[in-house]
Amino acid sequence: MAKKTNKTIMVMINGLIVVAVLIIVLATTVLYVQEDEYVCVKRFGEVVAIHDKAGLYFKIPFIEDTTTIPRNLMVYNLQPSEALTLDKKSMIVSSCAVWKITDPRKFLQTAVRISEAESRLDANVYNSVKNLLSTLEQAEAINARGGGDNDLDGIITENVATAMSDYGISVVDVQIKQFDLPPDNKDAVYQRMISERGQIAAQYIAEGQSEAEIIRNSADKEKVLVISQAQAQAAQIKAEGESEYMRILADAYSGEDRAEFYEFIRAMDALKVAMNGDKTLILPIESPLTKWFVTK
Repeated sequence: MAKKTNKTIMVMINGLIVVAVLIIVLATTVLYVQEDEYVCVKRFGEVVAIHDKAGLYFKIPFIEDTTTIPRNLMVYNLQPSEALTLDKKSMIVSSCAVWKITDPRKFLQTAVRISEAESRLDANVYNSVKNLLSTLEQAEAINARGGGDNDLDGIITENVATAMSDYGISVVDVQIKQFDLPPDNKDAVYQRMISERGQIAAQYIAEGQSEAEIIRNSADKEKVLVISQAQAQAAQIKAEGESEYMRILADAYSGEDRAEFYEFIRAMDALKVAMNGDKTLILPIESPLTKWFVTK
């Protein structure tokens, strides 16, 4: 009975070993390819198959091995580098490259690793930027980023794409993100910019003051003219009023009775002034004023 039990255990152990071996063999035989990658099958170091479509594939275990390579677009940000323009002005250039692997076989034969590909991409972009900027003055380089025949990004992309095609790599785009000045030159440039802006501001202020002076002079002339016209009009109105006053007086005292009444009123006014507050006034009999107090 014991011998039969031991035999059963041994059979179970052997079965488990076989299953484990089958699982290991199956795991080393089946490979899964995702949508955004290449899976290269190598036999003794030589690429024998490249799978670029998602799904399950098989390989010979222990003889063939695999290398996975990304198939999607990748962005590589280059370290800022210094370059000289045609007018010998130093500029710090920051750029980035968008690239992908289009020939995995050639890539494995040349660059082998992503890090190595980025290193070569860095060198090619730097050389292209440096060579191109050396043919342009600083102002031209700054302005030549909006397209056209002198589009820096387009020219650099074309040059780098040609160089990197030898590594099975397609360069989709190279963009200059920023132009900057070396730290030693920044202060001098900023001071020059401040000075230039100060001169422009002073010119605007001078023009404004000149315009203000013209406006003030024009306003003063207008004021003098308006006052002069107003004074002339006032003098004319006053003269017309006095004339009308004299006409009314003349009409009021034109008759004999009216003239006598006017003479009496004028005499009373004269007496009032002559008395100047005194209670007694002595007049000669022949005075024109005496007749108004003597009974005829």
